[in-house]
Amino acid sequence: MLMTSIFCLFLTATASAADTPPSFNTGDTAWLLTSTALVLFMMIPGLALFYAGLVRARNVLSIFMQCFALTAVMSIVWVVCGYTLSFTDGGSLFGSLSKTFLAGVGPDTVYGTVANLPEPLWLSYQMMFFLITPGLFIGAFAERMKFSAIMIFSVLWSLLVYVPTCYGVWHKLDFFGIKGIIDLAGGIVVHITAGIAALVACIMVGPRKGFPTSAMMPHNLPLTVAGAGMLWVGWFGFNGGSQLAANGSAAMTVLVTHLSASAACVVWSAIEWIKLGKPSALGIATGSIAGLAAITPASGKVGPIGALCIGSVSAVLCWIACAKLKRKFNYDDSLDVFGVHGVGGFVGTVLVAVFGSKSFAGGLGDFEIATQLKIQIQAALATTLLSAVVSFVLLKAIALTVGLRVTAEQENSGLDISEHGEEAYNS
Repeated sequence: MLMTSIFCLFLTATASAADTPPSFNTGDTAWLLTSTALVLFMMIPGLALFYAGLVRARNVLSIFMQCFALTAVMSIVWVVCGYTLSFTDGGSLFGSLSKTFLAGVGPDTVYGTVANLPEPLWLSYQMMFFLITPGLFIGAFAERMKFSAIMIFSVLWSLLVYVPTCYGVWHKLDFFGIKGIIDLAGGIVVHITAGIAALVACIMVGPRKGFPTSAMMPHNLPLTVAGAGMLWVGWFGFNGGSQLAANGSAAMTVLVTHLSASAACVVWSAIEWIKLGKPSALGIATGSIAGLAAITPASGKVGPIGALCIGSVSAVLCWIACAKLKRKFNYDDSLDVFGVHGVGGFVGTVLVAVFGSKSFAGGLGDFEIATQLKIQIQAALATTLLSAVVSFVLLKAIALTVGLRVTAEQENSGLDISEHGEEAYNS
């Protein structure tokens, strides 16, 4: 009788233990909840305001519409198949379909070894990266591409470029056979992929009517500067949240993120001061984004001195891309997406191998510089090739079906009226 009672108590205790939900770290959970909101804040309203201020007045609502529509549509795509293809074990390029429509995901489930966080939070955080990446490249073909073409291209591109890059770099840790890639928050997964797509798209869609002879001045720079400030704040969640814990590593990541942006602001303004005689508000805002894009892959490995170096180099090279390279090759990257995000992402992806090494002051990475440099360059080039080829094929197919750009008459009247039937400003 005694033995039976003991056995029953044992079974009850075992069942209770099995039914006990995992004990998530509340501090880490709170930090990632905050970071998720910060990354969404980067898209709406941060990126929307940044881009909207740069276009002409007749196209400002089209930018807001594109940012809001991408936020909604890409979130649904992520739930349907984006998450499962990115973060479950599967083949060489994609995960499995085991978590389609988030099957099996509940408040007590965890992703892989990330036991300190609930899986719904982890996937929500990753969702924000998924939706903001196509948001970046809309600036390259602003003021002339059809809304329907933008949405079709963004969804298909995200599934065929972002998902396999995310899966290989962040989940499988093996991207086209390249192992050991350093990319904390998306220099490769977000900025290089989007930057290359932006370059291909702006060339294939063609330049705006009047480019490059007609002046196409931003209609509201205060909107742009305000948007840049929001992006800067949101980037603390973008990079710091990628540490997945509220700890010293996240604190250092936030610090170096801020320092890189600050250095890029100073250097970009100095270049303008020397070259043009005056530093501009647009220049300092653009410089901040260049420094933020460049530090994104490196922010988990570099110290303060490395961050200052990366921010400074990114300002110089991104300025050259925006002010010189675009003019030389005559492509109409309307809002300098390739020049800032593509070049900035490439700079940070490569330089983390130098400034992230323990052999450099403040570096945290335990790797040999030459070996890591080879890995980073290979990963950047593989990503460039993937994004370029897929972007070209998709845009070619869309051009032959729904068409890529609005008519000349619609472009003259503005996308606000021609695509959405409304005006931001009463004439």
